[in-house]
Amino acid sequence: MIARRRRNTVIFAAAAAVTSLFFIDFCAAVFRCGCVSLWRGAIAHCNIHTAGTHHCPWCAHGMAASVIPWALIVAAQAAVSFLPRPMHPGVRLASAVAVFPVAGGIVAVGYGLATGYWR
Repeated sequence: MIARRRRNTVIFAAAAAVTSLFFIDFCAAVFRCGCVSLWRGAIAHCNIHTAGTHHCPWCAHGMAASVIPWALIVAAQAAVSFLPRPMHPGVRLASAVAVFPVAGGIVAVGYGLATGYWR
């Protein structure tokens, strides 16, 4: 039981690390806002720096506001990582990582529609 919980914790940490590393790239892919990878300048080229355009809903309200979508995605990854169902560790890891674009897409569409980003 303890070994399984420890293994699931490592799986969750790995999935959350992937999300943390590529979250801003996902933002750029969904919102086409100009954000780039963390190692290439992050939000330095985001449309939040351009007057007269729609501003990226994840970047427009500061760092605190972008933590909410990240936290929702990571919470979904935690649910998969700790799901009380027998699952091969590789399948559990792949599933937890796959939750990133799925949950991220749902959260992004919600944010985009709520802020009128695509109007």
